Amino acid sequence: MTHPDDSLTQTATALADRCLANPATEEDIAIVERQLGRYPRGMVAVGARCACGRPLAVVTRPMLPGGEPFPTTCYLTGPEAVKAVSHVEAAGVMREYNELLASDDAVRQAYRRAHDLYRAFRHELAERLGDSEEHIADTSAGGMPTRVKCLHALLAQTLVMGEGVNPIGDLTLERIADEFGPSVCRCAIDD
Repeated sequence: MTHPDDSLTQTATALADRCLANPATEEDIAIVERQLGRYPRGMVAVGARCACGRPLAVVTRPMLPGGEPFPTTCYLTGPEAVKAVSHVEAAGVMREYNELLASDDAVRQAYRRAHDLYRAFRHELAERLGDSEEHIADTSAGGMPTRVKCLHALLAQTLVMGEGVNPIGDLTLERIADEFGPSVCRCAIDD
């Protein structure tokens, strides 16, 4: 008999396999540094790319250099995506999503599963990279599993792990479709 956590572990393992099979290159790191305006500490892989190949969301190790725990494993870096999500947050959509989370049991359960997968994925990375995650083991990102706090983090999870994983990340991606989508290049940074 398969334990419910077995499929979660298998999914997390497959995600880690995919991400770590193609570690971040010097070029990836340089592009993300320009996107963020600072060096991307702890970046191990690009989890999602624009249609043109530039990073949209990166995978960050659970422990940054210097020993600082870093729970935001899936980190949104694409400026166009960041800007589009900022517009949605400024419009007050997080309140709507929090109400949806409070009133819809199916969304709440899917959001809890997204939280569990996030933690399982980070655990798999920690194991492989030799990082400690004890200080962040119960934490995911974006307010999961009980509230919607940061749409940037939730969209990053959708981009890295795929649609259907995080219902709020998916709704955010749908909402910003006129301004951003991973299959249409709208990159504004220079090479």
